[in-house]
Order: sequence, then structure tokens, then C-alpha cells
Amino acid sequence: MSQINILWVDDEIDSLKSQILFLENKGYRVSALTNGYDALEFLKEQVVDVVLLDESMPGITGLETLGKIKEIDQQIPVVMITKNEAENVMDDAIGRQITDYLIKPVNPNQVLLSLKKIIDNKRLVAEKTTSAYQQEFRTLFMALSSNQDHQEWMDTYKKLVYWEIEMSKANSPELLEVFNTQKAEANTEFAKFISRNYADWVHPKSTDAPVMSHTLVRDKLIPNLDSEVPNFFILIDNLRYDQWKAIQPVFQESFRLVEEDTFYSILPTSTQYSRNAIFAGMLPVDIERQFPVQWKNDDEEGGKNLYEEEFFAAQLKRLKVDARFSYTKVINHNDGQHLVNNIHNLLDYPLNVVVYNFVDMMSHARTEMEVLKELAGDETSYRSITASWFEHSPLHQALKRLADRKINLIVATDHGSVRVKTPVKVIGDKQTTTNLRYKHGRNLNYDPKEVLAFRDPREAGLPKPNVNSSYIFAREDGYLCYPNNYNYFVNYYRNTFQHGGISLEEMIVPVARLVSK
Repeated sequence: MSQINILWVDDEIDSLKSQILFLENKGYRVSALTNGYDALEFLKEQVVDVVLLDESMPGITGLETLGKIKEIDQQIPVVMITKNEAENVMDDAIGRQITDYLIKPVNPNQVLLSLKKIIDNKRLVAEKTTSAYQQEFRTLFMALSSNQDHQEWMDTYKKLVYWEIEMSKANSPELLEVFNTQKAEANTEFAKFISRNYADWVHPKSTDAPVMSHTLVRDKLIPNLDSEVPNFFILIDNLRYDQWKAIQPVFQESFRLVEEDTFYSILPTSTQYSRNAIFAGMLPVDIERQFPVQWKNDDEEGGKNLYEEEFFAAQLKRLKVDARFSYTKVINHNDGQHLVNNIHNLLDYPLNVVVYNFVDMMSHARTEMEVLKELAGDETSYRSITASWFEHSPLHQALKRLADRKINLIVATDHGSVRVKTPVKVIGDKQTTTNLRYKHGRNLNYDPKEVLAFRDPREAGLPKPNVNSSYIFAREDGYLCYPNNYNYFVNYYRNTFQHGGISLEEMIVPVARLVSK
């Protein structure tokens, strides 16, 4: 690595010779000046990596010099060193985008630590991440080799997401490749686990099922309602757990996190099934039985999620919850702006449900638009674009308007999505569904080793419109393609984010509770 150039500006620079010598012995090249004017001229001519700047100097002050340095180079890190402990001086320096702030007298190691944080942060993080993951690798390997229950699988997935996010900071392609192999192995084992246990979970007499879509309201919303303040149930469609971790810091700017958990989406992991199950508090087979007019099967015309408010009202009544509630669905920007403008009116309701569709729309648009394929090419960029969307979204604006009010906030999703890479050939008739992660039809031909099949959909808690109806679900990173134009569709959909099938990313999804600060 090339030598780091430090510019130290202090009107008492002669008293700092021992400090400068200390830094030079650590490998830094230090240029010393006594005033802001000379510093500004120096910066116009020389390349400097970090400026150490005294706050109190005759002539042009440190804060004035700081402002002019930022005019020359907005990106250059500046560490302010001062005897002045006044809070307004600190606020002024921070407001002018100071990188660090040290109080005199400074210890040489304090200056060294500040420089390391600025210059070596990424390298040190990468080294420590590599070392820590190598130690954790065996623990994760042992967990994947054991017979984990549904809670242990949620814990394992949280660890995998933690390491995936840490890897994105470390910028180590070799280590990321090792991690991706371990994550793929985790999804292989998870698919086996779901194949063995799913039918038991959705059986009416099940006693060992995790919290799932159809029990989310009963188990995670109702017990956490606060009768003293307005409650908001925010359901962001198609939000993976790692995407939640990306937007969580933005939520926590305005609200305090009380509890974070995960639950299991039902199969298929698609909006029509999982979200209707959340609001009805029932499996799809029971929704069809109780609401035969409102429920639409895959092959039927009409919107599939038009009756969520009605389903939710019926569920609250069944659970003996007597609470007036509002229901708002946001499917475009105009809806979002209406939410922002109307958000204070919702405070009159004890319970407010907000369904926000953007992430799902982004997932589908990414498949169809080349520019979004570039912007969200992998999991890291997909998280980044989700965080950027949320920070500038009407939903965030609306929540910020509530930040100074006492509210109780439950955030959840209906299902996640997975990046598909492996095509799986399936043959079906014209009535077979088009979803790439599950198929529902009468005459399906497939390799049973590559999918999870339910020849009797009722075993999976799903409707059976015809006597020969069956469902198949893609596992891991597979996507289901028909023989017609096979190569075209294989290439078109490879590396797109899809949902409907069995993977950690689609099935283990976030639910969190936050309150006003």
C-alpha cells in the first residue's frame, strides 16, 4: 500500500514534533503547517489523505478553514483537534461534516486510532470478518448436519443473513464464494426439512407448528396491541429478512425496536396465498370453504387479494377482538402520497392496517426491465436498492410524521423471494399456472426429486378445484420451465428474484415490533 499523506495544521505545531515523529515511525508521511491560509494553498497543489486541523488559530479559524477545505475537496477526511469542549463548537463541526473530533491534549495513540478508523477501516473489517467467519463456519456446518427443528432453522437463517451482510462489507470474493456454497447447502437441507414436516404443520390437529401466515395475527399482532395508543400493522409485501435488516436502521431513526422475530410463510410463498392467509387467519383450503365467492383459485378470473379487509374483520370477530380499524392498501405512488397526507387522521383508530406493495412490484419489474437487472444484480445490490427506496418512500415520510406521537408499530411481510439459477423442466396443460416457483394444475409431469409435490392439495392446506388437481413447489434456487421455448425462458429468468417455492429466503420472513422513542 502507498504511503499515507497527512496534513497537520496547528499554530503551535512546534509543540507537536513528538506526535509527528510517532506517526512517521508508524509509516505516515506528515506535512506540518501553522495556519489555515497555507493549508488551503497546500491542498490546491498536493494530494492529502487526511487533514488534522486545530480549531483555534489566529487569522482564519479552524471552522472557517474546514468550510473552505470542503469547497476544495468535499471528500477529504478532516479530524478537528481542539481545547474547546463547548457543545456548540462540536455541533458546528459535526454540522460541517467533520470526520472525527479530538480534545487536547491528545495522546499519540488517539490520533493513530482516528487515522486507522478513517484509512484502514475497510481493510480491518475485512480481516476480522474473514477470521470470525472461519471460526463460525464449523458451527454452522454442524448445525446444518444436525436434525434442526423449526426454531433452530430460523436461528440458523438469521446467522446466515448476518454473515451475508458482513461479507458485503468485507469485499472478499473468495470468502463470499465459500459462504454462498454453505448457504446453498443450507437451502438443500431446509428443503428436505420442509418436505418432511410441512404437511404435519398445517394439519388441523398439529401441536408443534411454528408461527405461520395463518397464525401471525393471532400470535404476533393481537398479543402485542397496546390499548393506550394507536396501533399500526404495516405489511410490506415480499420483504426478505435480509431486506428488513437493510431498512431496520431507517425505522430505528424514529422508533425504538422492542422485539424482532421471524415466522414461516405458508406454501405457495405468493401474495395470493400467504397474504390472504394472514388476513383471514386461515389456510387457503378453509378460506375457500368459508368465503367461496371471495376466494379465487389460480385459474379463475379476477383479483386474488381484493377481500383482505373483509377477511381481517372476520378474523378479529372470531378472535373476539373488538377494535375499530382502518385498512389502507398502497399499490402506486399516488396511494403513497394519500397515505402521507392522511396519516394523522388514522390516529383516531385503535388499529390501522397498511399494506404496502412496492417491494413486490420491484421484484417483478426487475425481471422485465434491463436497467433494474443492472441495479439489483445480486443480493447485496437488492438490499441496497430496497434501503434506498424505503428511505425516500411515502411510507417512510408517513411514519416520520408519526414519530412525535405515541404509537405501537408492528412490521411484517407475507413472503420473501429467492434468486433463481437452476432450471427445472415441467410439462403441464394449458390450465397450469405460470408461476416459476410453483405449479398448480391437473396433468403435471415432473421429476419428483427436483420438487415437493402434493397430489392431494388438501394435505398442504390448499384448495382442490378439480379431482386431479395437484401442486408442485420448486426447491432451493430452481425455477420451473415448460419445454416450449425452453432455452429462451431459461436464459430470460435466470438470476431473477422469484417467489412461490421453498427456500429460506421465501419462507422465513420478518415480524418486528417498534414503539415511539
